[in-house]
Amino acid sequence: MGTGDTISAQITGGVSGQVAVGKGIAQQQAIGTADLTADELTQLRQAFAGLRAHVAAHAPPERQAAAVERIEELEQACLSDEPDTTTIAYIARWFKTKLPELAGAVTGIVIHPTVGKIVGAAGGAIAAELGGAG
Repeated sequence: MGTGDTISAQITGGVSGQVAVGKGIAQQQAIGTADLTADELTQLRQAFAGLRAHVAAHAPPERQAAAVERIEELEQACLSDEPDTTTIAYIARWFKTKLPELAGAVTGIVIHPTVGKIVGAAGGAIAAELGGAG
């Protein structure tokens, strides 16, 4: 490097994952559904459809619409380009407190191996967030 070339970095807070500082560094990280096979994505969408039907059939009438809406939010949070682990954890807690009789079915999706693969690709933050869901 020539005179006057300065490279500096300041990293603070709860940072996890890779960090690189320097010249000529190229990094890529793929997250979300990009790493899923077509079969995995199909199976996961079928699992969400089954969960949505189960929740619609078993939620009390006064909470049915809200419960189905939470399942739709959960699916979107899991299948977005950047999985929303905060929303996933929030929905798991919502069912645990509002509809505990359905919480197990929701947890089944949250711990589904394909969802694990998705959030694992995002850095595994879901484990820490769900640790506070209980």
